[in-house]
Amino acid sequence: QVQLVESGGGVVQPGGSLRLSCVASGSFSSIYGMGWYRQAPGKQRELVAGISDSGTTNYADSVKGRFTISRDNAKNTVYLQMNSLKPEDTAVYYCNADVAVPAGIVTRRDPYWGQGTQVTVSS
Repeated sequence: QVQLVESGGGVVQPGGSLRLSCVASGSFSSIYGMGWYRQAPGKQRELVAGISDSGTTNYADSVKGRFTISRDNAKNTVYLQMNSLKPEDTAVYYCNADVAVPAGIVTRRDPYWGQGTQVTVSS
């Protein structure tokens, strides 16, 4: 089994910063792409930022220039540095990882999700 555990959410004033972390643990052979998604009340879950295993990044237009995704492969951890936060960034933020898990003589590659961490931007 693979577990993703997020941390770092909280309440912050507009213009403030937060850093989210997500650690992957369990039995797996490799982690490929990792990313952060968010879901606000009444809205669909959307991609915020993604990072490949080689470090290539992509961002939603709404967060470009404010958010930075990074990863530490030795620690199986992905981070999301969020600066200049706005009320519209308020959402539950979910970590996602594309993980290779040994399954007998084959290797399965499946997406895994964390439980989510609440980010609230409010004055």
